[in-house]
Amino acid sequence: MAADLAEKTDRYEGLLAEALEEATVAPREGTPMADAAADCYGMAASYLEDGRHFREQDDLVNALASFSYGHAWLDAGARIGLFDVPTEGHLFTVE
Repeated sequence: MAADLAEKTDRYEGLLAEALEEATVAPREGTPMADAAADCYGMAASYLEDGRHFREQDDLVNALASFSYGHAWLDAGARIGLFDVPTEGHLFTVE
């Protein structure tokens, strides 16, 4: 089971890092929606950092949770139009 947790944690870290690279703010700069997108992106990036911190502490459960929460911020933002994201592939559930 520990091996499954380690593999899943690695996979989710990679997914979040890749999703952060792919997501771009969709709303026009200076609008409230662009501000909301920046907030969501910042939360996702913070959860990536937190997850990496937990991993360094050998706390894989909290690392996995952090990576999952971070990806959820991006995915939810993409669903409501805050981010332009790829519509094909495994990173986002927009289609």
